[in-house]
Order: sequence, then C-alpha cells, then structure tokens
Amino acid sequence: MHPILLQIGGFTLYTYGFFVALGMLIALWFILYQAKKWELPVDPIMDMVFYCVIAGIVGARFFYVLLYWPMFRDAPLEIFKLWNGGLVFYGGFLAGLICVIMFIRIKKLPPAKIMDLIALSVPLAHSIGRIGCFFAGCCYGKPSSLPWAVAFNHPDTLARPMGVPLHPTQLYCSVGNFLIFVFLLMLSRSGRFSGRLVFIYLMIYGCFRSLVEIFRGDERGAPLVDFLSTSQTIGLAAAVFGAVGLIYFTIREKNTPKNG
Repeated sequence: MHPILLQIGGFTLYTYGFFVALGMLIALWFILYQAKKWELPVDPIMDMVFYCVIAGIVGARFFYVLLYWPMFRDAPLEIFKLWNGGLVFYGGFLAGLICVIMFIRIKKLPPAKIMDLIALSVPLAHSIGRIGCFFAGCCYGKPSSLPWAVAFNHPDTLARPMGVPLHPTQLYCSVGNFLIFVFLLMLSRSGRFSGRLVFIYLMIYGCFRSLVEIFRGDERGAPLVDFLSTSQTIGLAAAVFGAVGLIYFTIREKNTPKNG
C-alpha cells in the first residue's frame, strides 16, 4: 500500500499517523456533539478527552513494546517512532479507561452517560485508525486465496511476506468497528441500554477481535493461555467481563424500587 501519504522536501506525512489522528479528531467531534445533545458539561469533557488521548497513546505503545521487547532492546530510540506503527489497542483502551474513571470521580461527571460516550466514540475512532494500519501494512493477515486478499508491494510496507495475497485483517477490523459503532448508536437512541453500552461494547468487540485474530499473520507474542494469542485471551476476558457487568446492572436496575 502507501505508508507515506505526502512528502514535501524534508516533511513526511505518514499515512498511519494521519488516519490515527483523523480518527481521534472525528471521535472528538462526535463526543462534543453527543455531550451537547445529552446536556453534559462540555469543558470538563474536552479536558477529559485531551488527557485520555495522551494516556491512550502511551498505554498502547507501552503494551506493544512490552509484548515485543526483543525488537527494542538493542534500539531503544525505536520506541518513539510511532509513525512506523506499533500501538496495541487493549493497552490504549485500558489506560484511557483509567483516565476516564479518574475524571469522573474528580469532576463529578455522570458516570452512566460518560461511559456511554466512551463506548460510542472508541469504535468510531478505532475504525478510522485501522485504515492507517492497512496503508502501513502493520497488523497484517495470513496468506489467502480469497478474491479480496491484498498483496503489499511497497518497499516500506510492514506486511510480510511482500507480494503475497494476505487477509486484509486491518480492513476487517475497520469495517467491524464501524458496524459496532452504528449498532451501539442505535441502542443509545432507543434509550433501553443507557449506562450499559460499555458492557455491550466489551462483549461484542472482545468476541469480534478474538475471531479476527485467527486470520492475523504477524507476530502475536507469546500465548497467555495455551493456543490463544495475547489479544484473543484479553478479548475473551473482556467479553466475559462485559457480559457479567451487563447482567449485574440489568438485574440491579430491575430490583431497584421506582420512585413514586
């Protein structure tokens, strides 16, 4: 594909970084739009998003470096070259979620609506950012003979082996995340699952990510549980956590006496 989107003199705009930034900006616009629609305070939410983005990037990179430390042990400066790809979603999500919880407590924001905002905005940003993965060639799939398989021929691509049709797992994730966003948006407008969208998101994404992992061809790190990759293990654990959380809060709501 095209790892470099634009190059003018000494300035280089990497396609990966462009789409990651674009995803964050669109998600920010969506968060502010929904915040006004739900009558939430905009200023503290903007502050929350700013710090969460920083925490998310640091967490995603830290998790990647931790998983693939032998790649960085002899070249530690490579840790800071984010434009080459190398962000682990779960690391970013966990770090960002911790930041959100801290902001909710400090600023006394309504937790149910804020968590719904997170559940909606994360798959939206993720779907756009994965397009950057596709152009960079990272997070590539296994060799495939399917008609939509893609061969990466650019000399700077991260996909291996070059010139061999591979599963476009980046696009699987992009489309899947966008469909998750649309589904959650429909649920939010129905009002039936207010405050519980984050648990539904964890259930759906955890299962979906575990399925996509089957087709991934890049190095997946040492398995945490038998034959499951690190991401599959975390994904299935997230799905179970989401299911338990959804059941718990649904039962609690039914058993809570209504005022009046």
